[in-house]
Amino acid sequence: MSSHRDAQGNVRMVDVSAKVPTERTAVAEGRILVSPPVLQAVREYSAAKGDVLTVAQVAGIMGAKRAAELIPLCHPLPLTHCQVLFSLEEDGLKAVCTVRTANRTGVEMEALTGVSLALLTVYDMCKSLDKGMEITSIRLLKKTGGKSGEYTRGAREF
Repeated sequence: MSSHRDAQGNVRMVDVSAKVPTERTAVAEGRILVSPPVLQAVREYSAAKGDVLTVAQVAGIMGAKRAAELIPLCHPLPLTHCQVLFSLEEDGLKAVCTVRTANRTGVEMEALTGVSLALLTVYDMCKSLDKGMEITSIRLLKKTGGKSGEYTRGAREF
């Protein structure tokens, strides 16, 4: 029997009611590879749809808050903190989403959803300039709290 199946094989959400709430954090990152005109439009706030990074930050936060609505069997969590930060790179943008809660289950899916929605928003706001943009390298960098303890990418690979 797996954690997401009962004795009869039916799908279920994991019962976390017996767990003690703890402080939990997750950090995820991702990249979008873009053309020089897109980077210029982002840098100069000249994209036709407006301020790309601010809108993408808000979208990422909204996405993190709604992860349970998008991912089957994901627990809805009240987030105590969510932040999406961007950095401009030579060939694109990097987004990092940090999420915190004090709860019975972790926020990895919220951080991954937040970074994904932020990058999708960059694509949407800049697609008139470059339909060949590529979203890549979405991954969990770090998580703390819970039964499995701390994970830092590269420190404990499976």
